[in-house]
Amino acid sequence: MINQASIMMDLEGTELAEDEINMLANPLIGGLILFSRNFESSEQLRQLIKNVRAAASQPILIAVDNEGGRVQRFKTDEFTHIPAMGSIMPSDQTKVDAEVLQQVKELAWLLASECLAHGIDLSFAPVLDLERGSDVVGDRAFHHDPQVTIQLAQSWCEGMTEAGMACVGKHFPGHGSTKEDSHIAAPKDTRSFQQIEQSDLAVFQAMIASNHLQALMPAHIEFSQVDKNPVGYSTRWIQDILKSKLGFNGLLFSDDLSMIGAGEHLTYTQRVLKAINAGCDMVLICNNKQAVQEVLKELSPQTILGDSKVHDLMAKSFPNSSELIHTQRYFNAVKISQTIKSKNTA
Repeated sequence: MINQASIMMDLEGTELAEDEINMLANPLIGGLILFSRNFESSEQLRQLIKNVRAAASQPILIAVDNEGGRVQRFKTDEFTHIPAMGSIMPSDQTKVDAEVLQQVKELAWLLASECLAHGIDLSFAPVLDLERGSDVVGDRAFHHDPQVTIQLAQSWCEGMTEAGMACVGKHFPGHGSTKEDSHIAAPKDTRSFQQIEQSDLAVFQAMIASNHLQALMPAHIEFSQVDKNPVGYSTRWIQDILKSKLGFNGLLFSDDLSMIGAGEHLTYTQRVLKAINAGCDMVLICNNKQAVQEVLKELSPQTILGDSKVHDLMAKSFPNSSELIHTQRYFNAVKISQTIKSKNTA
């Protein structure tokens, strides 16, 4: 039985297909994640989002992976391509000055403001993983040092909050020290809980304690000395550690259940149920329309009540783009982005 949880789906193109309209009308669908393939222009994207909201059976959370650098789905037309977080501060530097903190804050405000100006509620950011050799993290991370990462991430969240967007930390309890990419592998980490707690987990613990996060996304990693289940399916990690020990009471998204790390041996319905039973509030199924349709067919919409925490993440207002781009703060933030990118390519 599913209770107080929902599914986040995606779209194949720049316009809604008939079967996607039908899927959006299913009460099990509570969110939509956008990708680069859904974008041709700012005008087209706004119309697509408008059509999605009209087709949905309930208020729908619209999200995107816009972090900056190589993970930014929209970076042309009315979007600014901001630099990767790992390029803002040198890796050999551990003293964070006020100028860097302000730069990070303004970049976050810029990214969030531009998303909101297109009708997008949420960007899955910030990345709280440490840069410690992961194949998938790299310069998506702020830094390799936990204390530096905490300071930069808190500034990032302040910028997003000022723009009017919730913050989603990922990938709990940290993907940066695990080499394998969970998109294409099933990573295992053999460190003890104490080792994890003193490094990767320290960032999440600090961000939760300072109340900077409204939501989190767990990693598809098995930490074998803690639990045999990947984090997103683990009541040990989600209920005992995240919620009871760390006191997190925000919304929990699964990472994409189409990833290899989510379990190739499981059906999609089994993956959804395992994530929800562990404590996830909204599960993502990306790049596989047939899998979403399978789950919608096999699970009963009558069991869905909806979670008020989802509504808490929805944007309260969307700025007018033509007004936004004429503000001094917007001009200054774009200049910061250009300066950092120029410095990194010099």
